[in-house]
Amino acid sequence: MEYITLNDGNSLPLLGFGTYKASEEEAIESVKLALEKGYRLLDTAARYNNEEAVGKGIRQSKVARDEIIVATKVWRETLGYDNTMKAFETSLKKLNLDYIDLYLIHWPANAKNYSKWQEVNAETWRAMEELQDQGLIKSIGVSNFWEEHLDALFETANVKPAVNQIEFHPGYWQPELTQFCRDHDIVIEGWSPLARGKVFGNDLLKQIAERHQKSVSQLCLRWALEHGVISIPKSTTPERIEENLHIFDFILTAEEIQAINDIPEMGFSGELPNNWPDRSS
Repeated sequence: MEYITLNDGNSLPLLGFGTYKASEEEAIESVKLALEKGYRLLDTAARYNNEEAVGKGIRQSKVARDEIIVATKVWRETLGYDNTMKAFETSLKKLNLDYIDLYLIHWPANAKNYSKWQEVNAETWRAMEELQDQGLIKSIGVSNFWEEHLDALFETANVKPAVNQIEFHPGYWQPELTQFCRDHDIVIEGWSPLARGKVFGNDLLKQIAERHQKSVSQLCLRWALEHGVISIPKSTTPERIEENLHIFDFILTAEEIQAINDIPEMGFSGELPNNWPDRSS
């Protein structure tokens, strides 16, 4: 496993394990297996309704807590200082942990839902900074924040976000936002790294994967890694969970990376931070 250092001095693995849409039994078993196979970053969220199961999977594994990096998120309908404090306490209890390694704002407040969206995000962030000061969170970050949301947050934040978790995959990798975050020393985490399964039907990806004697999923995860982006694929299949780990023994050429960069829009979720609640996830 390879790690990347955050702007707060903490480190994250360049490959994590996602739990989105995993049922209770699936989450427990897949988390336990993922940890035993070598994953060390687990990604969940209050909205996923499986924090308790993720916590059980951690405890049932044979991996020590201090070796595991647990990330969870405050949902967009419980933003603001007081709501965030309560939401964090709930997540901590459900996970049955003493602290959270990485806590994110799942989606930014926007003008459609908050008359003073900048203030709502700022107050949410203030709560997270206080929780970090108390030692209850190691690193704080955001998710699905565009440049405008980050610029507004910079005006009041005492701590710069360590991470921005965004949709990032072949066919939709938000290069301008990715560069903006890189310029501000914010690490990108990519959700939906396999484009909701659309990558498996792409001929170019198949050809490049075959060239390296790798699977298409391994290729996509390696491509993200080449961009310095953390991927958090989700799987409940033991073979796929293990397969996804084997991305550190090959590299892509500059031409291959550019060819993948240039893939037309594919697998985009349709989720946009300023459009909710038009979408539900």
